[in-house]
Amino acid sequence: MCTYAEVTYKVHYVCVPCRQSRKLPWDGAEHLCTTCRAPMIFAGHDFAAPRRRDDRRWAAVAAVLQAGLRYEGFEPCGCGREPKYRPRTSAEVRARRRVASRKGLTESEALALRDA
Repeated sequence: MCTYAEVTYKVHYVCVPCRQSRKLPWDGAEHLCTTCRAPMIFAGHDFAAPRRRDDRRWAAVAAVLQAGLRYEGFEPCGCGREPKYRPRTSAEVRARRRVASRKGLTESEALALRDA
């Protein structure tokens, strides 16, 4: 049975410069940040925002979202139970970027690696 098929869930949208996160309906509309009025980025169903003053974790969030990855713990329909790995600190992002340059991976592939 699909987890996300039965109920319409709100998803997380993020404004990285303002370090704000909102749960809004997934309706395809452009959602604007309440502070800077810039478009917010779709972060996925399972995003957990770091504390506002945690620079290392927000740098990792920015890198993940710029690489085109989302924070999804399940497959898009909710059937798969394999949580997706995402780096949590800027040091983990740097380590994965080094792996990407060594092994010839794209940045999004390297950021999705569980072990660097």
